Amino acid sequence: MLENFSGATRVHIIVGDPIAQVKSPFGMTQAFEQHGKDAICIPAQVPTQDLKQWFEGVSLARNVDGIIITVPHKFDCHAFCATRSPRAEFVAAVNTIRRNANGSWHGDMFDGLGYVKAIESKGFALKGKKALLVGAGGAGSAIAHSLVLAGVQELAIHDGNTGRREFLIARLNSLKLAHIYAGSANPTGFDLAINATPMGMQGKDPSPIDLDTITPNMFIGCVITAPAITPLIAAARAKGCKTTSGAEMFEQVRELMVQFLLEV
Repeated sequence: MLENFSGATRVHIIVGDPIAQVKSPFGMTQAFEQHGKDAICIPAQVPTQDLKQWFEGVSLARNVDGIIITVPHKFDCHAFCATRSPRAEFVAAVNTIRRNANGSWHGDMFDGLGYVKAIESKGFALKGKKALLVGAGGAGSAIAHSLVLAGVQELAIHDGNTGRREFLIARLNSLKLAHIYAGSANPTGFDLAINATPMGMQGKDPSPIDLDTITPNMFIGCVITAPAITPLIAAARAKGCKTTSGAEMFEQVRELMVQFLLEV
């Protein structure tokens, strides 16, 4: 890898704050190589207050072909895109952007589609199921949208930011495809429960989902990639639950992002 790294190498950036926990730079660079592309992905830690200025500066570099967006910038970067996919437009968030022919940016959101693919790869059918989602941020909003499109019957959403939660619930209910309502951290009565928050990245974090009420028949998911096995996933597996981790989600999302960035 990178034996031909030179001034001709095309650059992609993953931006977030913090950024040290992400595994995307290696994985994306590896995927570019597998597709026969002379391209690299590098990390950038940029705080929210500097994001607009940073973005404007990076946009001037004509060898930067794409940007991957992670916490907490998925909503903010939506506004920097001149064009967006319908799903990115619906959730008002992006996780991947690429250049348009005129040098402006086109955004898409693959977190939800990737997570649904990861769940279904475990043999869990979403149609007709009752789901609990904790977290209505960029990733959570995308996952909620994809769960509804995949056919869940009910979706309860829990988030401490009640304004953000209620906005997402109203948007999803406008589709008239499922019953969407405010939930809690208690997964009792649900077939599926997913953590789409950063809770679990640090050992001292409280559990985003009530561990005492998890039962073996539930499917439990988490979006966190580091640690690879969060306390939530470990506890769910100990109870006999089927699970999907953030790393398994990223495997699905990565290929979608590569296809988008390389238009392959």
